Amino acid sequence: MARVAVTVPASAKRGEIIEIRTLAQHAMENGFRHTQTGELIPRDIITQFSCSYNGVEVFRAELHPALAANPLITFTTVASESGTLEFKWTGDNGYVATHSAKITVA
Repeated sequence: MARVAVTVPASAKRGEIIEIRTLAQHAMENGFRHTQTGELIPRDIITQFSCSYNGVEVFRAELHPALAANPLITFTTVASESGTLEFKWTGDNGYVATHSAKITVA
């Protein structure tokens, strides 16, 4: 499984806008480069990222070859209730990474 890092506040007030930061370790080979012998290096990128908050999708991104290695994705959502945020990265060659984080809303 790939290494990921997620930053979610441990607690928030109901209705507060919270910032979420995610980072997935991945080389993100764009498929346009060649080896020293001239062979094309196959594409190997993360193609999708999604985040669900208590089972409801709150953020989704479709990623493309121009993205940097180890993509950092930052977004915001509204803290509506205590629960779990589920993160999922998918990509070429069967790449899948998941992570979950809890948040307490008062």
